[in-house]
Amino acid sequence: MSDVISVDYDGLIPNNVGLNHDMRVRRALESWHPGYIVWWKDRGPEGFQRARVYLRTAVSVDAEGWAKFDYVRMPDYKWGILLAPAVDERIIPFGVHKGERAWQEVPGEYRSMLLRLITIQGDTEPASVEQQRHLGATAPSLYDLRNLFQVNVEEGRHLWAMVYLLQKYFGKQGREEAEELLRRCSGDQDSPRMLGAFNEATPDWLSFFMFTFFTDRDGKMQLAALAQSGFDPLSRTCRFMLTEEAHHMFVGDSGVQRVIQRTCEAMRAAGINDPADIGAVRALGVIDLPTLQKKADLHCSLTFDLFGSEISTNSANTFNAGLKGRYREDKLPDDHVLVNDTHPVLRCLDGAIREQPVPALSALNMRLRDDFVRDCQHGIDRWNRVVESAGFAFRFRLPHVAFNRRIGEFAAIRADPEGNVLSEQEWRAREAEFLPSADDAAFIASLMRPVYAPGRFAGWIAPPKVGIDNKPGDFEYVRIEG
Repeated sequence: MSDVISVDYDGLIPNNVGLNHDMRVRRALESWHPGYIVWWKDRGPEGFQRARVYLRTAVSVDAEGWAKFDYVRMPDYKWGILLAPAVDERIIPFGVHKGERAWQEVPGEYRSMLLRLITIQGDTEPASVEQQRHLGATAPSLYDLRNLFQVNVEEGRHLWAMVYLLQKYFGKQGREEAEELLRRCSGDQDSPRMLGAFNEATPDWLSFFMFTFFTDRDGKMQLAALAQSGFDPLSRTCRFMLTEEAHHMFVGDSGVQRVIQRTCEAMRAAGINDPADIGAVRALGVIDLPTLQKKADLHCSLTFDLFGSEISTNSANTFNAGLKGRYREDKLPDDHVLVNDTHPVLRCLDGAIREQPVPALSALNMRLRDDFVRDCQHGIDRWNRVVESAGFAFRFRLPHVAFNRRIGEFAAIRADPEGNVLSEQEWRAREAEFLPSADDAAFIASLMRPVYAPGRFAGWIAPPKVGIDNKPGDFEYVRIEG
């Protein structure tokens, strides 16, 4: 392992990639920096640019003690270029180049393919910041407000990570792509973000928690697959990004758990035993469990689409080329070439959803989505333990992969959350059973009132069990200035 793990904070751009000795890339990044700051102030967290936020900042890529906590104004946050330590003599672990030395420069025959992978990953990072920029105005606590901003600044740093790769390894074309990452905007009619889920609105804090639970988990899966890449700078970049991504999923997982906990507490205190008594539960000022399920179904199905088509030539090509592996590729027991392997894929055949074996190379998107489903289920199990401990007969579940799809095998059909195929008429008649309605959205919006007093929380969400950095319950995580 490389022994260079500390971060250089002396220059404008904190880094552990030796920018002081790479003047071409350093000048390119310094030229990009003003545009990034303009983007952050225009499309980053609205109304809190002067607030002092108790943020963690990476000071090392060592596994232990890699970050420090302190108050920082977000425009002054030390975004930087951080790669995990190099592995000596690393080899490409999969595809037709399996066993060859990992590439330190872009392999010419795969240049376009690699450029697209990095650009798409880069495009997701600022998109989520744009989607979440208005949420500060309705934060349920300073603890949650701080977590939102921590997610935002780290997504910004992940953008820097991809921009570094573009400018370091792709010359003029990479610099142009870096500018495009700042030009596109989530939900913009003329210049939207590249992937559909990143053009959806995030109108409330429940949406934010569901987004960070489901969509950031897709980010984990994609980064883990890219961390296996034979292009070593991309692998090292994604390995460190995964360290930060874990907190984003924690925010979502624990956030939803706290909403469920508060709902269960309020129901028990009021003597309400039926979770389906939505009107009575909502009258308590908390979010009923069936509506939480519908929100989960919506965000999970949107995230399913991020994995792409179940059968994909593009995914086969990036795997064969050694550019993007599978989730935990290095732990899998097969030959890592997959030429003779198959994988079961769900397809709609003759009006019914059936499993069909297809060549494993063509089913890599499905394989990654299967891993995502298993990972999500652990979180669903945690949510159910909260409900079970409260004594209510309600269980959360993941929707079927055919539900509410716009991409892939199921885009042309309608299916309910259990995977039963529906006619268009049946879907229209029952859609409000499956997905949040306008009335649901209006009720959730009615609860979104800011709580900025230290140690206080909105009535629809429970406090966390432990504070950030082990701070006490009344810690002032965000110091809001007029």
